[in-house]
Amino acid sequence: MVVFIGRISLALTFAAGASAFSSRSSSSRLSTTLQNSIPGSLGTGQGWIDPCAPVNTEASLKKTLAKCLEGSKFQKRLSILGSTGSIGTQTLDIVDACPDNFSVDALSAGTNAQLMAEQVMKYSPLVASMSTPEAAQELEHILKERGCSDMPRIVWGEDGIVEAATVSSADTVVTGIVGAAGLKPTIEAIKLKKDIALANKETLISGGPVINPLVEKYGVNMLAADSEHSAIFQCLQGVPPGGLRRIILTASGGAFRDLSKDELFRMCEEDPRAVQAKATTHPNWDMGAKITLDSATMMNKGLEVIEAHYLFGASYDDIDIVIHPQSIVHSMIETQDTSCLAQLGWADMRLPLVYSVSWPHRLKMPYKPLDLAELSTLTFAKPDHEKYPCIGLAYAAGRAGGTMTAVLNAANEAANEMFRADIGLGFLDIPKLIESAMEAHKDDHMIKDVTLEDILACDAWAREHVATQSQAMKAEKTMLLVK
Repeated sequence: MVVFIGRISLALTFAAGASAFSSRSSSSRLSTTLQNSIPGSLGTGQGWIDPCAPVNTEASLKKTLAKCLEGSKFQKRLSILGSTGSIGTQTLDIVDACPDNFSVDALSAGTNAQLMAEQVMKYSPLVASMSTPEAAQELEHILKERGCSDMPRIVWGEDGIVEAATVSSADTVVTGIVGAAGLKPTIEAIKLKKDIALANKETLISGGPVINPLVEKYGVNMLAADSEHSAIFQCLQGVPPGGLRRIILTASGGAFRDLSKDELFRMCEEDPRAVQAKATTHPNWDMGAKITLDSATMMNKGLEVIEAHYLFGASYDDIDIVIHPQSIVHSMIETQDTSCLAQLGWADMRLPLVYSVSWPHRLKMPYKPLDLAELSTLTFAKPDHEKYPCIGLAYAAGRAGGTMTAVLNAANEAANEMFRADIGLGFLDIPKLIESAMEAHKDDHMIKDVTLEDILACDAWAREHVATQSQAMKAEKTMLLVK
């Protein structure tokens, strides 16, 4: 059965009786129609939107110039969401390296009360938020034991994250928490005219229809903090309105980049445990578990396509993906005269993070300089859309627009979590579950006047749908094993 979402036809292979690890033929059917319909770089100018990053407009050029002329003797007060994760700890490394430029007013974390206590003792935030009341109590107990003389206000849960994001003294919020949980605190921070250092992909992927109008209304700066979008943002500095022709996102290729499509599918059938172990280990970057698995499926790159659309305004026809195993060229842009501008650097998340909190200034950092002679070789290749069907699903959701990207994102989060929880799902089940949710959402798909409540409702529905479908898949596999 073939269904149509936007301008991409999707070959559904999710059906009763599908095994955990699809055969090479069924996986091929999943992507047969995708190969010829993924990015075209048509250059037609159709499908472009107003960017939410400060680029591509006369106003953004004037704002950038004004900030540049202020000089680099600035100080920003940060609220860091996800302070105990990889984004948060690396942001705090930047604070340590540049104490004259940054101070910390709020921190939020999950349940790691020990590390949060260390951070509170060192940075003296006004607010410290934990994900659960138990973790908040543990944090308070540890701080009292250590004789904390400057006790923060300790809060917890969703309201706690919002309080950390909206603390009155902070002017910049670093959104380092994973998933749709970053959506509401980001919106509330924007309403208070705080700049956003965006490390949470899902904010724009799920909430783009709501976020972009708010950014324009409140005049805040949405600043990319992940490597690819930071690279694009840096390349766009000084490019005049109308000068951007195409965005080229680079991808490491993830854990399975050195395997052919047939080798990967065979491995899924013959050694699923090895697939699971390999899929959660990234060859280049030190990232969280969820993002590492997204890299293996290349859904992370599909999500970045949607994020790039909202950040920089480019149409989906003018956003391409290229495999670059060395992870040195972090992304590129092509201007109208066909010149390509690229940003290069070591695979170090602190580089995009420091630019997101210091833009448009260039702070002197104690990092190893890039040595191209040491690298010797940089290589590039087209992605295999049969091997990575999640790329096509992301383009399809993006072109459909509205609530479809929220469904894509939530379904991916749910399937990703289930795979990592080892409940019996196979690696190739992930795109099937996502595609199933997108197909089931077609009748309820909203494009105009989408609200935050609509997005959150679609998010919850998609997670429930994936949970139900995964149970059906597991039951079918059990029956097959019995037979």
